Amino acid sequence: MARDYYGLLGVGKNATDTELKRAYRKLARELHPDVNPDEAAQARFKEVSAAYEVLTDPEKRRIVDMGGDPLESGGGAGGGFGGAGFGGLGDVFEAFFGGMSGAQGGGRAPRGRVQPGADSLVRTRLSLAECAVGVTKHLTVDTAILCDLCHGSGTNGKSKAVRCETCGGAGEVQSVQRSFLGQVLTSRPCPTCRGAGETIPDPCRKCGGDGRVRARREIAAPIPAGVANGMRVRLAAQGEVGPGGGHAGDLYVEVVEQPHDVFVRDGDDLHCTVRVPMVDAALGTTVVIDTILDGPTELTIPAGTQPGEISVLRGHGMPRLRSGARGDLMAHLDIVIPTKLDSKQTDLLRKYKGMRERDRAEVMSAQSEHSSGLFARLRASFSGR
Repeated sequence: MARDYYGLLGVGKNATDTELKRAYRKLARELHPDVNPDEAAQARFKEVSAAYEVLTDPEKRRIVDMGGDPLESGGGAGGGFGGAGFGGLGDVFEAFFGGMSGAQGGGRAPRGRVQPGADSLVRTRLSLAECAVGVTKHLTVDTAILCDLCHGSGTNGKSKAVRCETCGGAGEVQSVQRSFLGQVLTSRPCPTCRGAGETIPDPCRKCGGDGRVRARREIAAPIPAGVANGMRVRLAAQGEVGPGGGHAGDLYVEVVEQPHDVFVRDGDDLHCTVRVPMVDAALGTTVVIDTILDGPTELTIPAGTQPGEISVLRGHGMPRLRSGARGDLMAHLDIVIPTKLDSKQTDLLRKYKGMRERDRAEVMSAQSEHSSGLFARLRASFSGR
């Protein structure tokens, strides 16, 4: 279940950056390990720090607002709330309080050059038939891949990375400064090695020391039957290779379902409109519908069919994802009244009318069965439902 990041900071979902900062500073003064040594407080501080880091990142906050969790499954260095330096979130507190974590001489371990890669997203257009049967799409993606010259090491030839001279391999530099809490030791990522703790004097000629290069490549993405518009298919380790040749992230293929000429999809059900001549509606008839999965299928329209009725073909809709079940096909019957009649047709209808003298136009009570159905449709149309 996704964490309640807003609840951790005690703010609403519409909180501004200023309100987030104010809430975080208030909690940090109470919970930071150098102020409150209680283990429960330290655990709470990690969660609060993670919540602030997530909600001040626009992309991560968007994921939270959509009901997701950007830190789920160890989505970054340090893996969620845990890990050295509070899962890579120590800098958040340092931005306000001058890095009190260094006051006890603990410090953080260098993050290292090798980092996990980011996830990637690509969209693909699918027809309704492709969504129904499943398909393998051959896609072109542009991502970072492992450098084939240095194989991720970032070095040229047999050269090696060396310990950073600026920070001595610690990955951070420290300075003493005063704050409202007194004199504290401030820690910052080393500007030379950017926190890695090592530098590459002779970088790879192809990747410039990054261990990866951007490339365009072709992949085969298997799309299962039953997918719908907006769904994403995950391809493990097909995303961006990380800095230093780190493990690749995942690639997500998002489905963009194209409109169909005949059918409108509603979940697993399909809807279509069938025009039925007035005489066929009165006498009954059959019509053939070219369904998505079963091809031409006969639909029986019973005698006496009324305008607006729906005939259902059970099990002729879309397959349910990862299930053998299928939705239904709903045929909305549109009764067609002729607008132009020749003299012979007019005479025949008049003779028919004479045979049905009891059938005549009349105003119905609002409480009658047929009138109630009409009023229900009128109310729905005026209310926009």
